[in-house]
Amino acid sequence: MHTFPLGSLSVHRIGFGAMQLPGRGVMGPPRDRAEAIAVLRRAVELGVDHIDTAQFYGPDVANDLIREALYPYPEGLVLVSKVGAFRDDKGGWLPGQRPDQLRSAVEDNLRSLDVERLGAVNLRLTDHPEAGADQQVPLEDQLAEMVALREEGKIAGVGISTADVAQVQQAIDQADIVCVQNAFSLVDQKDADVLELCRENGIAYVPYFPLGSAFPHMPKVTDNAAVRTVAERLGATPAQVGLAWLLAHRDNILLIPGTSRVAHLEQNMTVGDLTLSADDVAELETSV
Repeated sequence: MHTFPLGSLSVHRIGFGAMQLPGRGVMGPPRDRAEAIAVLRRAVELGVDHIDTAQFYGPDVANDLIREALYPYPEGLVLVSKVGAFRDDKGGWLPGQRPDQLRSAVEDNLRSLDVERLGAVNLRLTDHPEAGADQQVPLEDQLAEMVALREEGKIAGVGISTADVAQVQQAIDQADIVCVQNAFSLVDQKDADVLELCRENGIAYVPYFPLGSAFPHMPKVTDNAAVRTVAERLGATPAQVGLAWLLAHRDNILLIPGTSRVAHLEQNMTVGDLTLSADDVAELETSV
C-alpha cells in the first residue's frame, strides 16, 4: 500500500518532517538556507505530499522555509502541524496547553504558512515539570477547542501526540481524530497498543523517533546488530532498513523522516522500494 488516508485526505506513506530544517536545537536560521530550500523542493519532486511542521520549529523558521520553497503550494500537498508548546527566548520548550493557546498557535501556523486551512493539526500533550496550574487543562476542553477549529474550517483534521491508550480513545470518541504521533521504532515498541488501536480504527500512526531515541545512551535502530546484518545483505543503510521495517510492520504507519540535506532525503525516499523478506523481518524482530 503506497498511500493511506489522513482523514478525508490521502497521502503517500513516506512524507517529510521539517524539524531538522532550522538551526541547532531547532532554533534560528538553517545551517544552509539554500540547501534547506532545495530539500523541500526535491521532496515534492520525489512525490512527498505530506509535510509535518510546527510554528515553534525555529520559531517560524521551518514554516517560513516551507512557504518560500513551495508557495503557491502544489495541489494535493498536505501540511500538518502541531500545537501545545512554544519557545522562550533561549530556545527552551514551554507548554502551551490552554485552549486559547492552542487556538493562537493554529492561527500562527496559518499565518506563517500563508494558508487558510491546515491538513491536520496534532495536539501535543505534555507533562512538563515546570507547567503551572493554568496548564493543567482537561483533555476534554483541549479536544473541544480543536474540534471548534475544525468546524471553523481552519484545520481539516484533528490529531494527537504523546498520548496513551486512554487519551487516544478519548480523542477518537470526542474528536474523530485522523492521526496519532507517538514514539515508536523497532527498538522501542512500548506504544504497540496505541498503534493497534489506530489500526483497528483506520487512523494514521506517525511515529517520531522512528530510528530510536535521539537522546544519548538510548537504544538506536542503526546500532542493532541484526539491522546492520540485514542492511549489508540488502545493500542498504541501517537507517533504510529501520524505516522499511516500520512500513512493513503496519499498513497505517506513515513516515516523516527529516533531514536538512538533499542526499539524505533521496536516501530516505528510496525506502519505499526496499522489500524486506519474511526472513528479514523475523531476524529483525527476534533481535529486540
